[in-house]
Amino acid sequence: MKAIIMAGGEGTRLRPLTCDRPKPMVPIMNLPIMEHIVNLLNKHQLKDIGATLQYLPEAIQAYFEDGSRWGARMHYFIEEVPLGTAGSVKNAEKFLDGTFLVISGDALTDIDLRSAIEFHKKRQAIATLVLTPVETPLEYGVVITDTDGRITQFLEKPSWGEVFSDRVNTGIYILEPEVLGYFKPGQNFDFSKDLFPLLLKARKPLYGYVASGYWCDVGNLNQYRQAHYDALEGRVSLQLPGRSVGDSIWIGSGTEVHPEARLQGPLLIGDHCQIGPGAEIEGLSVIGNHSLIDTQASIKRSISWDRCRVGKKAELRGVVLARRVQVQDNSSAFEGAVIGDDSVIGKRCCIKPGTKIWPNKRVEDGSMLSTSLIWGNCGQRSLFGNRGISGLANIDLTPDLVSRIGGAFGNWLGSGSVAVGGDGLPVSQALKVGVTAGLLAAGIDVVDLGTQISPVFRHTVRSLGMAGGIHIRLSEPDPGKVALILLNSKGSELSRGDERKIESLLAREDIRYAEVDRVGSVSAGEPVVPGYLEGLWSSIDCSQIRRRRFKLVLSLPTAYLSSLVVPLLAETGCSLSTLDYEPDQSELRSGAKYQQKLLSYLSQMVVAQKGDLGILLDPQAERLTLIDDRGGVVDQENLTVLEAMLVLSTHERGAVAVPVSAPRVIEDIAQRFRGRVIRTKTSHTAILEKLQSDEVLQHQGTINQFRLYSDGIATLVFLLGYLAEHGTSLSRLLSEVPAFYTSQRLIDCPWGAKGRVIRSIIEEQGEQPLELLEGVKVTHPDGWALVLPDSEEPVCRIYSEGFSQEIAESLTDWYSERVKEIGALYSGQPTQPES
Repeated sequence: MKAIIMAGGEGTRLRPLTCDRPKPMVPIMNLPIMEHIVNLLNKHQLKDIGATLQYLPEAIQAYFEDGSRWGARMHYFIEEVPLGTAGSVKNAEKFLDGTFLVISGDALTDIDLRSAIEFHKKRQAIATLVLTPVETPLEYGVVITDTDGRITQFLEKPSWGEVFSDRVNTGIYILEPEVLGYFKPGQNFDFSKDLFPLLLKARKPLYGYVASGYWCDVGNLNQYRQAHYDALEGRVSLQLPGRSVGDSIWIGSGTEVHPEARLQGPLLIGDHCQIGPGAEIEGLSVIGNHSLIDTQASIKRSISWDRCRVGKKAELRGVVLARRVQVQDNSSAFEGAVIGDDSVIGKRCCIKPGTKIWPNKRVEDGSMLSTSLIWGNCGQRSLFGNRGISGLANIDLTPDLVSRIGGAFGNWLGSGSVAVGGDGLPVSQALKVGVTAGLLAAGIDVVDLGTQISPVFRHTVRSLGMAGGIHIRLSEPDPGKVALILLNSKGSELSRGDERKIESLLAREDIRYAEVDRVGSVSAGEPVVPGYLEGLWSSIDCSQIRRRRFKLVLSLPTAYLSSLVVPLLAETGCSLSTLDYEPDQSELRSGAKYQQKLLSYLSQMVVAQKGDLGILLDPQAERLTLIDDRGGVVDQENLTVLEAMLVLSTHERGAVAVPVSAPRVIEDIAQRFRGRVIRTKTSHTAILEKLQSDEVLQHQGTINQFRLYSDGIATLVFLLGYLAEHGTSLSRLLSEVPAFYTSQRLIDCPWGAKGRVIRSIIEEQGEQPLELLEGVKVTHPDGWALVLPDSEEPVCRIYSEGFSQEIAESLTDWYSERVKEIGALYSGQPTQPES
């Protein structure tokens, strides 16, 4: 006996889940609904199966192929135009050479089909409808039968006044081939509305079989969720993937559950998932294959499909996530929310109950979404952030995307050669292959510099006359991400205007690829470190450093950095000790706490060994942290002041560029050296752009501020040269800096409130002096405060400086409270006191 699965449904009431797939391919318990139907047919020895297809038929054909994986033989019949339920089956008429069964491909059931077939044969029926009782029959065809099961009356989708039975048509039929002779091929004809009334009127043997067992028409999103809950609670008999580990918990192969994670059944976790420490997954939840549930995430009564990522401390309550959805750290989504394929919910977002998000949407950090997102994005940011393009590898930054980024960069350049390199980690290497492919396809030659730290890479781009460079490495300050740093011919990050041009090329998909004979070529770069070191030595007097014989204590995070820095400093006659502190994994995960502990240990070693300096470099040698000879940690603000002193001391009437947030003591130092200070915006790109402008470069001496800002090794060497030349120590040099007192704070602020915050603060100041270079900087008689909306996160940054620490902190307190109050007016929420 043959079976027909009606699988042409579009599933409009299940959107956004069905935007890119036919309804029968929507998963229930990590398997397509139609696969459960194929398993049911196979269980009842119905192995010759036809499927009628209409909407996105290729998806079903590609998944089931010839059916051999299920021990079945699949045949496909595609409607070019909708033919109705009966019309679609007539399209397969040549396939049907005897009694056959018809079943919907988008319902979930475990009904005993063999009993229904035996009933049909016993009654010698021309058509048997499988019936089931339901509580609310308004959305179904209601059927009434006599005591023998013969149908006497039915009505399709009645009102309550027309309901005369609770038995409804399940869409499962056993039919004789002759029923297909009652209408013509190509005619739009429906079983319930057209064929069965016709057979009833002709007094043909039309029967209804009342089935026991489970049946659910997965017609809307509520029914979709309920079908999962019923399956998890055992109300329907299904072949579930994975193995039972007790307590109504099923876990797939290759899945890793951290010992500190908490699971409470009933729930299903798919294959090759990772459940992080402290994560909680509670009853009536399903996790799709290849998913990541991160540290302390909490999931209840929610369904996530394959390859989803739920970030740290994120919360899901009664939510459905389609394929490859990301819910990033500290975000939450609530009852009835449905999020479509490939959408990203940024950090600290709130998705309100019942909200639907269509596929490929982005909800930016800090957004609160209470209406469905169908068109566009919510608070869409640019592709470039403060430091290049960053994101999670193979999630945010896929090989396809980085290849297109390479192509767009190549189009923007137009010609020339581009250097590529990075930190050498496997994930960076994989992305380097993708970006190289895009550059080559755009007709750009590529010079592969291999593993290089950022300062060496920047120097090489400049010295070899490259048109640009792309450096790929773990992102700072978030090592969970990867960053692509795009450089211009000067070895500096692109200007914001140039970044927008590349974003525009990507957004318009206007990337032009070269003809076959104009595709670029790859070459391996020559050794570049010697050239970098030569440029460094040529700018200082090494003999003075050798005579001073500094005693240095080093903390270098990578073997590559050690292989570069240790010989370099040994060449200067410095006595070197390296930190032998080995952190455990928990310390590495703690980030700032580990950094604090490391600095404390480094400080103790400097004092114990009577060292001149303690030195901590970041993995890319861009950022330098110093410990002075008394064990004092030089913070970032003091380092900025120190760098300004170094630059100004080497050039009479020199100039330095510092961000608008830097302390005003730098102006005092500039006055001492008869120099001047140029204030810039605070972003990394804006500072580098200003540092390479003629306004700055033409007023600097042997110590170049661009190198100090982007090269921790150069900063160290220049500092050693200065200390040797002036016969001083770092602690004495710092004591020459006038005392200054600063305070900083980060305050949550919704994206939509940022403009109102700045406008309100400006309006409130009256005659108070203001600077509007970036954000709003208010000058007070005893200090200043800067309120700066962050470009990447839903926060405002408050910077203050005062004549005393107490004044600086009081200014920060006051402006922090104003940002909270104005932000609360925007969101309609009362302000909360700080704990």
